Amino acid sequence: MSPPVAPPGWSRWLVPPAALSVHLSIGQAYAWSVFKPPLESALGLSGTQSALPFQLGIVMLGLSAAFGGTLVERNGPRWAMTVALICFSSGFLLSALGAATEQYWLIVLGYGFVGGIGLGIGYISPVSTLIKWFPDRPGMATGIAIMGFGGGALIASPWSAQMLESFGSDSSGIALAFLVHGLSYAVFMLLGVLLVRVPRSEKPVESAPSAFDGPQVSARNAVRTPQFWCLWIVLCMNVTAGIGILEKAAPMITDFFKETSTPVSVSAAAGFVALLSAANMAGRIGWSSTSDLIGRKNIYRVYLGVGAVMYGLIALFGDSSKPLFILCALVILSFYGGGFATIPAYLKDLFGAYQVGAIHGRLLTAWSTAGVLGPLIVNWIADRQEEAGKSGSDLYSLSFMIMIGLLAVGFVANELVRPVSARHHIPAPREAADVTARQQSESA
Repeated sequence: MSPPVAPPGWSRWLVPPAALSVHLSIGQAYAWSVFKPPLESALGLSGTQSALPFQLGIVMLGLSAAFGGTLVERNGPRWAMTVALICFSSGFLLSALGAATEQYWLIVLGYGFVGGIGLGIGYISPVSTLIKWFPDRPGMATGIAIMGFGGGALIASPWSAQMLESFGSDSSGIALAFLVHGLSYAVFMLLGVLLVRVPRSEKPVESAPSAFDGPQVSARNAVRTPQFWCLWIVLCMNVTAGIGILEKAAPMITDFFKETSTPVSVSAAAGFVALLSAANMAGRIGWSSTSDLIGRKNIYRVYLGVGAVMYGLIALFGDSSKPLFILCALVILSFYGGGFATIPAYLKDLFGAYQVGAIHGRLLTAWSTAGVLGPLIVNWIADRQEEAGKSGSDLYSLSFMIMIGLLAVGFVANELVRPVSARHHIPAPREAADVTARQQSESA
């Protein structure tokens, strides 16, 4: 299913909304926690069991992005968005059936496995196309789209909560909420499927460079380079540091100030989580756009170096100043979001636009790793410290020191990134033939 080639005069600014319609939809994954308490009550689940659909979804996101990246490049963004629509919406419909029949395994299969495939394919579906449309501002372009994934929960969370309040939080109410989600997201994602276009030529804007200027590297060759694995470490360390706070944000701020004269209430902790989500979303567009001005390596120096300083300030002074704690956490989460949004442009700088979507998909296995590593470090150490009789900020001091060390490792990996050796480049005649063949097939 090849997307239609843009007609003469087509505005490239219509492509980011197409990408946003997909990313805002699949960004619902960050709002899964809304369904946890009702599922635990209705189906008699433990906290670990109710988290399983989300955890499996994130694992499948990384795996499907890695293994499906080449198919996305070969078949184009319309095919990828269609697959994402079918899988993500079907996942909700299967989950609705599971909730209605009180068969928990159907919810795990639907939301986690099937829906997780939709997450991965949907996440990488617009990346290559956006970079080709915006060769002059790739960081901004991918930031706009990936901002939607970070902001999807800001829409889905209150919407889901309102539905559960209206339909009820028993199994039938949960089933109805899942059903409405599945159908609504199918319609919304369909807008992106219908709107997406590919550029007619390698230079969609005459004054801009071609996305295919410079060296081009295939996905198969990219994973054989040290540059790819350096960026894998960079992304993994940056995401681990951010998700370590994001996953435990509410209890963390409560613990930090529990024994002070200004304890944090449950509602204030929830507000803190919302602020972190906003910082995550703002960082995706703000920092990725900044990378177009100062360069990708420099912006990752900021993410990793300043991020380590922020963690150090929280560890040393966080429990003595609530504004300092909140400010540092917001900066760290903005770097977390910015790291996601900037990495496609970094890949394009190093490997070219030839198969950047497929390379991006393979790199997202770093996200799957960090999704396990970050929460494991923070939660396991906090549990051990609590067993040792410690409380408050002492529960997190050691894990924050570990995060500083991980960010330092990422900083060194970023410094080691160099231009890709010419032996990995695609020969110019073959590259030109491949590009021409793709354009002809898309026009057919």
